[in-house]
Amino acid sequence: MIYNYDDIEIHYQKIGTSKEIIFILPGWGNTACTFKELISILEKEYTIYIIDYPGFGKSPPLTKTWSIYDYAKMICQFLNDLQIQPTLIIAHSFGGRLAILLNGYYQLEIPKILLLDSAGIRPRKTLFSILRKASYRLFKKISCILPKQYQKKYLTFLFQKFASPDYLNLPTEMRLTFQNIVQEDLRKYLPMMTSEVLLIWGKEDQDTPIRDAYLMRKKIKKSELIVFERCGHFSYLENPYLTIKIILAFLKEESC
Repeated sequence: MIYNYDDIEIHYQKIGTSKEIIFILPGWGNTACTFKELISILEKEYTIYIIDYPGFGKSPPLTKTWSIYDYAKMICQFLNDLQIQPTLIIAHSFGGRLAILLNGYYQLEIPKILLLDSAGIRPRKTLFSILRKASYRLFKKISCILPKQYQKKYLTFLFQKFASPDYLNLPTEMRLTFQNIVQEDLRKYLPMMTSEVLLIWGKEDQDTPIRDAYLMRKKIKKSELIVFERCGHFSYLENPYLTIKIILAFLKEESC
């Protein structure tokens, strides 16, 4: 299915026919494929909506730079135009940023939110990251003393050495968008969330560390935290059946 927004054809899937709706917000670069097992169970009792963000899945890449607020605005418009009122939002990693904004910033009334290894807290600067950034800036300055015909090749080589493969594969506008997203700290919106929030986290998560989970648990008024031992950033894939049981119990639990 296609939803037209800002001249972009946003692809999404609708699975199931129930009146009760679950809306899934995947992580950055992920699609419905990573939620296949969860959807196969949940679709028996619920209608599932899941979206391909611009640049991923079947949706075309951005032609201009977006912020995390632009993504959240798009999701709000999508829900409003299609008259979708989800009982539950399931959000992983980057999707968690959107869920936080939908409820904490836009104040959408969402009964329940499940945050899976959610992003949203700006990472602490480590000694390694500080030194790496300083090294890149230093090497970049060296280009000024090189002959002009070699400067562009040198800067391209330097960029490829310091950037991650995933980042290198993104189109320019998507790279700038990614930079905007990771620099935005959303912790100020956590106390504004009114939904019942369940956090599921992998204790060994290296992308969104477990300390972020404890901070979110502290800041979000109606929240609980479940930690999966020996699991990483995709804890719901590493422990799918327990995740499904938890989701079903969370859905059937009466709201406070």
